[in-house]
Amino acid sequence: QVQLVESGGGLVQAGGSLRLSCVASSHTLSSYAMGWFRQAPGKERELVAAISWSGTNTNYADSVKGRFTISRDNAKNTVYLQMNSLKPEDTAVYYCAAGSHPYGVYGNSWDSWGQGTQVTVSS
Repeated sequence: QVQLVESGGGLVQAGGSLRLSCVASSHTLSSYAMGWFRQAPGKERELVAAISWSGTNTNYADSVKGRFTISRDNAKNTVYLQMNSLKPEDTAVYYCAAGSHPYGVYGNSWDSWGQGTQVTVSS
């Protein structure tokens, strides 16, 4: 499994921005599609955004389209989630995950997970 560490979460006012980072410490990320997920209290974990191994293909949840951008820097073994125009309903723990199918941005076997980072958006 890939060891993943997220950072960049915090408390922000509605309309603000945050950038989350996910660094792999044990494997090179260039072999994996990567995804950002979130889980709010009492809700199921949902896919927010995914990116193929090369960055060519991306996929976003409808709720974040036009506001969030996923990107990656394989040379730095890092995946990012830029979150703009944040809303209180974006409040959740955000997780990054590595998918075993390098091109899978709509479906994948998400085998490795980070510990999560809390994002709280105040109204």
